[in-house]
Amino acid sequence: MRAAGAAEEHGFLSPTGVEIAFVLVGLVTLGAALVTVTTRQLVHAALWLVVALGGLAVEYLLLTAEFIAWVQVLIYVGSVVVLLLFGLMLTKAPIGRSPDADSRNKPVAAAVALAAAAALVWVVVDAFRTTWIDLDGAVQGSTEVSGESLFRHWVLPFEALSVLLLAALVGAIVLSRKKSSDTKEERR
Repeated sequence: MRAAGAAEEHGFLSPTGVEIAFVLVGLVTLGAALVTVTTRQLVHAALWLVVALGGLAVEYLLLTAEFIAWVQVLIYVGSVVVLLLFGLMLTKAPIGRSPDADSRNKPVAAAVALAAAAALVWVVVDAFRTTWIDLDGAVQGSTEVSGESLFRHWVLPFEALSVLLLAALVGAIVLSRKKSSDTKEERR
């Protein structure tokens, strides 16, 4: 009886170790994301993006969604950031502080970011207001459930994202070749 009573004592406001770790990793991830968008050095921004995306993968692990965590690491940390770094290298972007990285529209950007965040929070809260997710029932983060959801409902957005990333890489190559041909003509 005492064990059942102890389980009942754990309520909404008494966090477990996993919940505390979730909040701490979330704060680190949020900090890395803020540094990503506020730094003036493009390579540092890409590296802080690795930290932010890695923090999301840890959050998925804490939610026992191992498959999604590894997809996060392989696709976003592995592919997207590598693509971003290759794009920076191919376009010969400045390595140090870049005056082009500061457009002096910080108040407008902050207002748009806050409006987008408020809209996202409102949509999520409104969508799940009456929904209760039973985490003790089916394994929500399992490969079977995640794969079925991704390939049944989200195939088109994933394909569109892959085409977008390919277009970004091709654009970086075109820009780098254009600059190198311009410098060759200037030398002549």
